[in-house]
Amino acid sequence: AANDACFNAWVTDSTDETNRGAAEGINSMMPLVAILVVFGGFMGFDLNQAESWTTIYTIIGIVVFVLGILAIFLVQDVPVDISKNQNYFGNIFYGFRPSVIKNNKLFYIILAAYATFCISIQIFMPYLILYYNVSLKMDNYVLIMAPAVIVAAIVTAFYGRVYDRFRFKVAVMPAVGILMLGYVFLYFFQSTALVFFGSLFMMSGYLMGMAIFGAVIRDYTPSNRSGMFQGLRIVGQVLIPGIIGPWIGSLVLKNAETIVNNDGTTSFIPNTNIFLAAFIAMCVTWLILTLIFKFIAKEKEI
Repeated sequence: AANDACFNAWVTDSTDETNRGAAEGINSMMPLVAILVVFGGFMGFDLNQAESWTTIYTIIGIVVFVLGILAIFLVQDVPVDISKNQNYFGNIFYGFRPSVIKNNKLFYIILAAYATFCISIQIFMPYLILYYNVSLKMDNYVLIMAPAVIVAAIVTAFYGRVYDRFRFKVAVMPAVGILMLGYVFLYFFQSTALVFFGSLFMMSGYLMGMAIFGAVIRDYTPSNRSGMFQGLRIVGQVLIPGIIGPWIGSLVLKNAETIVNNDGTTSFIPNTNIFLAAFIAMCVTWLILTLIFKFIAKEKEI
């Protein structure tokens, strides 16, 4: 989380209102691309052997370490006018001050919409592979996920430019709509073909929404305060959704069917109700977005 906050602060300082959508399009697709690289790169390992996991984590650790060293020399900081006399703990709690919230209302309202968007994702995401593999009995679920992720990543890489050209309202609504369409497919259909389309819509809307929300939050981050406000972004994007989303998911699956694992423990089998709950959470996001658009209409167009 600390790395994300610092990295996002650097991206905010390194971009402006003309290219943040394009930058966020690339940025948002990278985590899922990384997942594909890991899945593809380590398919040859026997994952039932403890030695395989030791080798995998060693390789990942070395790659991250090497990239970190290279970044010291390759990543260039953007010149920013920073005061030398700063209170460390004052900076940490700066974004929680009532006066700061009052002076940056739109930032916090957008952050609230982003939080509910991510809560919707976290309701089902922890159970997605288990849903494919166990609930739908799709042993070849990678053949569904991989193409959906690849197409969604490519779409997102270009979709971020929609924000740069048409701004927030025009860009965010299709992303939310496509995500909700994916939920509808995954809730009502269980055939391989329709699950693929549902996964494609879901992944595309998810990544597109991440790109658009990331870009608009950067645009409303006060100058010379990127570190403080991008830290708040992580609270809204990761901390709050990471607690509330899985809690809602476990509550929805409370009475779900269970299975006995190899170690004797039991686990519940995810059902389509996780997508219904995610859809309802996204309706809350939609309502907050309508408030944002009204707020924007009174001030200025994003």
